[in-house]
Amino acid sequence: MLELAAIGVAASLAAGCMTGLGGAMVAFGGPPSERRHNLLMGFAAGVMIAAAFFSLIIPGIERAQMTGSSRPVAAAMVIGAVLLGAMAMAQLGRLIELATAGRPGFEGKRTIKALSGEQHRIALFVIAVTLHNIPEGTAVAVSFMSGDLQLGWATTLGIGIQNIPEGMAVAAALSTLGWSPMRCMLAALATGLIEPVGGLIGVAIVQTSMAMLPWALGFSAGAMLFVVMADIIPQASRRIEHGSATPALMAGLAVMMFLDVTLG
Repeated sequence: MLELAAIGVAASLAAGCMTGLGGAMVAFGGPPSERRHNLLMGFAAGVMIAAAFFSLIIPGIERAQMTGSSRPVAAAMVIGAVLLGAMAMAQLGRLIELATAGRPGFEGKRTIKALSGEQHRIALFVIAVTLHNIPEGTAVAVSFMSGDLQLGWATTLGIGIQNIPEGMAVAAALSTLGWSPMRCMLAALATGLIEPVGGLIGVAIVQTSMAMLPWALGFSAGAMLFVVMADIIPQASRRIEHGSATPALMAGLAVMMFLDVTLG
């Protein structure tokens, strides 16, 4: 179990570091065009949707059945966990908005309040990307803690792939504020380095009780799906004049499905 925990945390770190790769692509190749960015985000959305269902939800139901639950009960359990994960991410988003808007009761209000409108928007985006990487790290570690290394590597691959355009988006946004290419790259990398924190949380939950594994898998899936539905897809839709991201989303979905089935 300790070996699986160590692999899970290390894999969450590897997946998180992929944001640095995205930042490096912007630092050395320049910000991506609107069309290229749209396609990357669409591909990432497809990867995350497939990873949520094939690497987290379905295995979560199977694990719940292995503990003695009937299939309907196992499905209800994991669905409940998915909804909890989505609600947690929604609440996290509200807290981020309150903090960056300088509302009373938040320590960071003086810093963020002094920012211009554009700086405030970019700060909100970077904080949101950073914090939502926590449940992604949890998803990676929990998938390894299930004992299925192939499932773990498939989840790591899926999250790592979608971290690349995230890193590109962070670096590109910061470059508009006049940041140097190196600072943009390092900032993009830093947003992903929080994923091992999520990995440690996932390991702690599962080690407390293996019965929590289906809940942890479902919760991670819900968090990932919320990010896709509430952030990535709407963002791509707003850029529709630069080309539809739907073909890229379907490509990401197909690639991740193929990898998950062949690796699993």
